[in-house]
Amino acid sequence: MEKERANIFKVNQGKRNRGYNRQAAVAYAHRWWNSYNPDFRYFPVDCTNYVSQVLYAGGLPMQYTGKQDAGWWYAANGAREDQWSLSWAVAHSLRWYLASQQGVLTAKVAAANELRPGDIICYDWDGDGVWQHNTVVVGFNGDGRPLVNAHTNNSQNRLWDYRNSVAWTEKTSYLFWNIIY
Repeated sequence: MEKERANIFKVNQGKRNRGYNRQAAVAYAHRWWNSYNPDFRYFPVDCTNYVSQVLYAGGLPMQYTGKQDAGWWYAANGAREDQWSLSWAVAHSLRWYLASQQGVLTAKVAAANELRPGDIICYDWDGDGVWQHNTVVVGFNGDGRPLVNAHTNNSQNRLWDYRNSVAWTEKTSYLFWNIIY
């Protein structure tokens, strides 16, 4: 079974191009903002799985390790037997994977006004250092402020700061990531 998963991964990797296609990432984000791609498993808390799919749709190759706590990867095709890394599906893990600068998915910390479509924002709702949510930048409002798409509470073209969310608190912290590849 592991060999079969590795073969699926190699097939998927062969389709990756060098460079991050921000237009393709944003197109995917808009296509699937309010539904779920059947090629991937649905998670009740789906924000990071969705963001990972967006990054992958933008051309970022997975870093397959076969280990849940290493790399950034998803193996198979939406079935119950699928496997994935924690960084693919868990907000806190993706945040730390981005910070690690390991593998092919790299990013640099930015400010909100430096974000571009296809970049990522991480959210720590209560400021305790545990990151609970991720979104993808899809555009900007008339004031030039980033708009994001997200899953879990599916959102399209939402103002990036989430101040109108029940999860937001005065202690909310943000990390802004420019995706580099």
